[in-house]
Amino acid sequence: MSKLLIGGRWVDGVSTDRLADKYRGEIFGEMAVASLEQVDEAVAGAYAAVSASKLTPYDRYLILSKAAVLLEERVEPLIALMRDEAGFTRADGDNEVRRCIQTLQLSAEEAKRLNGELVPMESGAGVRDRMGFTIRVPRGVVCAITPFNSPLNVVAHKVAPALAGGNAVVLKPSDHTPLSAVELCRVLIDAGLPAELLALVHGPGATIGRRLLADQRIAFYAFTGSTRVGREIQAAAGLRGVQLELGSIASTIVCHDADIDRAIPRILNAGFRKAGQVCTSVQRLFVDRRIAGTFVPRLLEAVRATKVGDPADPSVVIGPMITREHAERAASWVKEAVEGGARILTGGTHEGVVFTPTVLDRVNDTMRVVCEEIFAPVVCVIEFDDLGEAVARANASPFGLSAGLFTSDLSTAMRTARALRFGGVHINEASSARVDAMPFGGVKDSGFGREGPAYAIREMTEERLITIAY
Repeated sequence: MSKLLIGGRWVDGVSTDRLADKYRGEIFGEMAVASLEQVDEAVAGAYAAVSASKLTPYDRYLILSKAAVLLEERVEPLIALMRDEAGFTRADGDNEVRRCIQTLQLSAEEAKRLNGELVPMESGAGVRDRMGFTIRVPRGVVCAITPFNSPLNVVAHKVAPALAGGNAVVLKPSDHTPLSAVELCRVLIDAGLPAELLALVHGPGATIGRRLLADQRIAFYAFTGSTRVGREIQAAAGLRGVQLELGSIASTIVCHDADIDRAIPRILNAGFRKAGQVCTSVQRLFVDRRIAGTFVPRLLEAVRATKVGDPADPSVVIGPMITREHAERAASWVKEAVEGGARILTGGTHEGVVFTPTVLDRVNDTMRVVCEEIFAPVVCVIEFDDLGEAVARANASPFGLSAGLFTSDLSTAMRTARALRFGGVHINEASSARVDAMPFGGVKDSGFGREGPAYAIREMTEERLITIAY
């Protein structure tokens, strides 16, 4: 059973919710639900703790480094936990833990190298005997609100840089995956983090989340989730700091000169890992008509060879979606597209929470499978004659998180990368390509701010100017 972490102590909630594993529906644990008073207490404790903290940057480096070591010792239990909580296959779970370890390591290093810069004060006319420099100081209390589809690594991408920068953190993870967040908090405390600097609360976003938004003691919000909720957070935050990683309809473009042997496995992984429940999953796949007759059959062959089902089976690549309702919604969108003229090339069915990997073509831009984020293992193939047409259609989306581009021509790659309005453009990789050290975030309705420890830590700290006259 999970507990709440408030004021440095693990405590019971006002109630509990039972947790069922995503594939069989069997109860495996419970989530403690916080009261509104406990949320207030959690923020108050974090606020007091950050004001009293004596941790040096080197102390924070040691703690986060030790946390990475401890996490590596707990890989197998965490994989099993995420199989139950999130429906992750072994490959997805292992990747989640390994990346979380790296995020902790990167954050540890950033704790040591966070610094300001010298200001050339005497470059101004008439300025003499004066120097200036900037320092980075903690914002105070950072509130992290995290999603179900990355229950360890996205949590670490918000919590670890915040701690590295000297802040306290109040964490509200997804109700679907609370226990993974509990385990990460335990790791951090076991590594030596003063427990008062980290609070953990569970409960519905409509109540717990809104209570957190209303608390003016919170200085910064880091959120990954829907654009609708992101807008609400932005409005409530006002002049306080916000980092928002929001919705997406990720596009990948395959040019006529693409290396097909390289492209297909990357697109397959990007479209269907975690059952397509990734904000950068390939949803719109633009393929040059000159190679479509070769490329699409090879892609379909690879998709049909991908094993679907029980995530406890090590050979399974695609496990269940997070809930039956999510699978039914995706199925209704596919059905609606077919009724509008789309064609199912493979897949298109689901059994309970397991949705078969699906590829559609003959789609148009008004279909929800194309113009809204489906968050399911569904890829729409869109053939094009002119690269400019593909770029324009990709850019026409209100979202702009990530795009992929496969081409063997350097000039094409660089010109297209400049033309695509996305937070990240990955050449000869699919849209979901990511290394945890890189800046990650979007533009337009995909939000703003950047994850990646070196970038997030600067957003989670304030720049302060100091000048000295002598």
